[in-house]
Amino acid sequence: MRILFLGDVVGISGCSKLMSNLLNEIKLKKIDFVIVNGENAAHQGVGLTKEICNDFFNCGVDVITTGNHVWDQKEIMEFIDKEERLLRPKNLYEPAPGKGFNIYNTKSNIKIGVLNLMGNVFMKKCEDVFEVSEKFLKQYKLKEDYDLLVVDFHGEITSEKNAIGHFFDGKATLVVGTHTHIPTNDARILKSGTGYQTDAGMCGDYDSVIGMNTENSLNRFLKKNSTKHFPALGEATLCGVIVDCNIETGLANNIESYISGGQLSKT
Repeated sequence: MRILFLGDVVGISGCSKLMSNLLNEIKLKKIDFVIVNGENAAHQGVGLTKEICNDFFNCGVDVITTGNHVWDQKEIMEFIDKEERLLRPKNLYEPAPGKGFNIYNTKSNIKIGVLNLMGNVFMKKCEDVFEVSEKFLKQYKLKEDYDLLVVDFHGEITSEKNAIGHFFDGKATLVVGTHTHIPTNDARILKSGTGYQTDAGMCGDYDSVIGMNTENSLNRFLKKNSTKHFPALGEATLCGVIVDCNIETGLANNIESYISGGQLSKT
């Protein structure tokens, strides 16, 4: 069983690359299940829309996770209540539309749990992620409630991501970070068998400032004339991880970073 997890899709560039290449990559890499963080997929580079979600599902995505920009396109608040394959961080303050966790049945009748969490440090205020995670692990068990568990941890700092990885070690198949848009070179299997990478990176144009137009971003830092952030439009790189899962244990047999196309594929 192979799971492909792709980091934050950014703007038109990221969406186009994903929709043009994913079906072929699924065949080439023999992928069984695809999870994508879509919180920056809208053309403005923040939020996502119903149309984008459906485009993703049609090109091979099984589940879409999100983060702090989940509500930036208001139409998604109604759609997320109806679409089981679209998640928001579980530790958003309640009541909030949608779900932060769900279990999905594959064609081969394997149950995959997907948990969407958001960090507390330098992020929008939300419930304590470790308290929410502790309650979750008391309620749900690997190999009892689901065969596999993937955790998307949407957070700003590496130490918090490291900590949540160790917290779920042996209790999840994969813990992978999103939000910073820069892929980290630390894909590994933790001591008790959980696949881990601190950040999956983004699916977007890397000739940019984390996916946003370089010149405009520099002007904002320099306090010169600038507009709101808007995405770069060059060729995107798809970034994430591929994990080979052990169905008997629910843990990871192997994990590898995934980088395809654009600038990063040349490095």
